[in-house]
Amino acid sequence: MAISGVAILEPYCEDDMRLLRKISNSIFRRFNEPLAKADYDDFYSIANETLWKAYNAYNPDMGVSFDGFLRSCLEKKFKSELTRRHRQKRIIDRFAVSLDAVDGDGDDCCLLDFIPSDFDTFEEAVKETDGGGHRDKVRRYIARLSNQQIAILNLLVDGYKPNEIQRMLEMSPKGYAENLYTMRSYENVKILF
Repeated sequence: MAISGVAILEPYCEDDMRLLRKISNSIFRRFNEPLAKADYDDFYSIANETLWKAYNAYNPDMGVSFDGFLRSCLEKKFKSELTRRHRQKRIIDRFAVSLDAVDGDGDDCCLLDFIPSDFDTFEEAVKETDGGGHRDKVRRYIARLSNQQIAILNLLVDGYKPNEIQRMLEMSPKGYAENLYTMRSYENVKILF
């Protein structure tokens, strides 16, 4: 005998939607990626909404049980939601810009040249420490740099801008960025502390 009317929903709604959660959890386990705990509430809400829509769309003449129909509806809805979330991530990633990327204005500057930082290698290099120990640290730091990096350091301390330094030292923006990266690397900077 087929269950009719609202009685078809009763097993899913009893005991704080226990059966609906159980079915949803079995679908979640088959996903290629685990859900974060915060996502479960979102997906349970989707499951509740899908249960009601499945009930309204279900026809016993379809030749499939309501359980099977509901499960297929839930799987489709959950996959659609995951696809939508991944699409949003991809859209956001398209607008991401590397801090080292050279701008297209012809100045051969990158975002790192304009973003203020809490840490300044050169400020740390000249900071006063107890007993004048900073001079030894600065000497050891400078000893680790190449001649070109020392030239860059001197010009930066004198207040020249990156595009001016590149022009004066006849270097490409990429070469300048690589040298600056090496100068600011933890391996070199850790000497200053």
